[in-house]
Amino acid sequence: MDESKLIEKLRRIEALHAGATTAGERMAAAEARQRILFRLEELRDSDPPVEFQFSLTDPWSRKLFLALLRRYDLKPYRHYGQRRTTVMVKVPKRFLDETLWPEFKEISKVLHRFLEETTDRIIVAAVNGDSSDAAEMPAPRQLESGGS
Repeated sequence: MDESKLIEKLRRIEALHAGATTAGERMAAAEARQRILFRLEELRDSDPPVEFQFSLTDPWSRKLFLALLRRYDLKPYRHYGQRRTTVMVKVPKRFLDETLWPEFKEISKVLHRFLEETTDRIIVAAVNGDSSDAAEMPAPRQLESGGS
């Protein structure tokens, strides 16, 4: 998958989570974002934002999550003393459960697959053609201590 196909796939994921019903709607990423923002505003009235804490140790996942939050005008932050891997956000729980987190998980899966395939291709081309995992060997026997 090349970058342009990846970007298009990510846009389709967003459109799906926005509730797009036709092919034309699925292609309109801007409209999808607007529908999601509208849904978020509707939920804020019935489901007030709650503070959530996320620990995202993988830098790619953290960057993606921060970008999604900002895309939907949510303000990520962390408290003084929290690790860089911590992301805090105030968001309606229903929006988190029904839209934001499922979209993040799906995009993250696609992005990780792309990054893994790209990394494998580069390693095979530039470093070594054998990109297989390390061989599995039996563990060495424990040395018995001799007593006197």
